This record gives sequence, structure tokens and C-alpha cells, in this order.
Amino acid sequence: MNPPDDIVVEAQELTKRFPETLAVDAVTFHLRRGEIFGFLGPNGAGKTTTINMLTGLAWPTGGTIRYLGRDVTRRVKRVQHLMGIVPDDSNLYPELSGFDNLCFCGALYGMPRAERRRRATELLSRFGLSEVAARKFATYSRGMKRKLTIAAALMHRPAVLFLDEPTSGIDVASSRQIRTLLAGLREAGTTIFLTTHYIEEAERLCDRIALVVAGRIVRLDTLSNLVSGLRDAQLMQLALSADATTLLARLHTDFPAATFELTDPTTLRVRSVTPMPLAPVIRCLEEHDVAVTEARLVRPSLEDVFVELTGIEAARMRRDPEKGRGPT
Repeated sequence: MNPPDDIVVEAQELTKRFPETLAVDAVTFHLRRGEIFGFLGPNGAGKTTTINMLTGLAWPTGGTIRYLGRDVTRRVKRVQHLMGIVPDDSNLYPELSGFDNLCFCGALYGMPRAERRRRATELLSRFGLSEVAARKFATYSRGMKRKLTIAAALMHRPAVLFLDEPTSGIDVASSRQIRTLLAGLREAGTTIFLTTHYIEEAERLCDRIALVVAGRIVRLDTLSNLVSGLRDAQLMQLALSADATTLLARLHTDFPAATFELTDPTTLRVRSVTPMPLAPVIRCLEEHDVAVTEARLVRPSLEDVFVELTGIEAARMRRDPEKGRGPT
């Protein structure tokens, strides 16, 4: 049976096993035309390994990969003209200028000289890099390098763009610019596969999100459907007068029906699946000289969903180290 016309890429039971690690464990998903699909999980969850299989940089141990309905599991490189790839670390040439890097990438895809020069000029303008087009890539800031790397992946107008942690390690302003650019690409019909361990990024950008832990997809759905499962939960945020880090264990012991997380030392989030009086919690805190200065109900977020389904606290996601230490 032919796939729906809007499905660009399909992965069925995709698996990758290394000698001592099952990095990707039978994941199944598809990418629709003109959507941003988020692959959200901590470092070591198998995100990069999945991208490597989908882009032909690694062979799967098992499963099937299809592009536009065509089985290319062992022949992914034959459809590389359909994809743009943005790795976590830039693959451009430091000694070339931004303009020359883009033109070189266009030449690799067989674009005529005049066309690739026009396309390079267009992308430099679109990404706000026209003023540094003649500068060597080595002199660019990290945010500028990331933007040029994305531009290079778009030179041949690919049907699907793969981005591995596109905003990792760059400044806030550049991250915001990249998110805006990605939203514009989606509006123009580009399919985007985005790996990230930033929950807020997935929440802002993605149409559908796969939550990934230890190589497995634990949930895949739209943001609204993911969050809807927690709408009956009671979520409270308490502003505290002092650091409550040492009290977390006590709170979990005294109130086992609730979960507690400090989003910072003086901000406590309390979640309960059933209505729960806050007065005993407030008394417990006050007994340890921590006063509650404000309490308010909060709407469930993707962060709440992730913590609920995986048991991994958002703070751990945020402090995970950079990749590059084995399968990720």
C-alpha cells in the first residue's frame, strides 16, 4: 500500500546495536511534509544515532527506512539529494569565506555556477550574514557558524532538513534567530527533523514530538495531545523565601502522593494527580524556616509531560554535558 502523499520519511522498527550498547531500540515514526518533528531526549538517548541512520552515516542493525515510499534502508546515500544535514559540529571549511563555502556546497550537488552564486547570495541575506559573506568561516562567532551551516544544508533546496541540536552552545540571540528561521522554513514547506535536549525549544517549535529515553520512543504525539493527559493534574508553583534544596527528600517522604521539583533554589513546583491541600506542605516548609511568599496554579507544559513519562527531571536535561562521548 502506498503511503499518504504528505509522508516524506518513514522509519519502521529502526534499530542500532553497538558491541556493548543498544543505542536505538526499534523506533517507528514518520515525517510529514512541511512539519517540524522533534526528537526530544537527554544526551545518550540515541538521537544522533537515529539521524546518522536516516542520513546514511550509519547502517541500521534492523528495521526499515523509506523516503517518499521507497525502501532505501541499505541505500540511503542514493536519496541524499532529498536531504540537508546540519550536524552538531560544523562541517564547513574554516579557510573559505561564507560565500565560497555555500558555493562549494552547491557545486557538490551539481548546481550550475550562476545558480549557486544566486542561491548563496539569497541565503546569506536570509540568514543575516551578508555583511560577513567575504570573511573566512574561521572568524565567525559560534552562532554565525551555526547559521551558515544551516544555510549550506539548504543550498540545493532539500525536501527534508535534519538538524542535530541546532542551538546547543550558542547565545540566546542566535538561538532566537535560528528558531525564527526554522519556523519560516516550515511555512515554506520544508520538512524538519530536529533533535534536542532543550524542552523549551521543542515546545516552541515542533508540530509533533517523540519523547526518547535509552533508545526508545516512550511517547509520540502533538504538543496539545501530550499536554492534555496532564490537564486533570494539580500543578502549583510556590515562591520561597529561602533555598529549599535540602528539603526535597523530606517533602517526598512526607507527601508521597505528590512530586516536587525545584526549578531554581527558591521556586518549588508541586504536582499531584488528585486535589491536594497545600497547607500541610506550607507548614512543613515553615518548620524549616522557609516561608511561601506566593502560590499559584500553573498550566501543564511539555516539561511536566516529560518528567511524568520518563522520571527524568528537567534540571538534569539542562545540565547534561556536550555530546561526543559515544553513541548519542
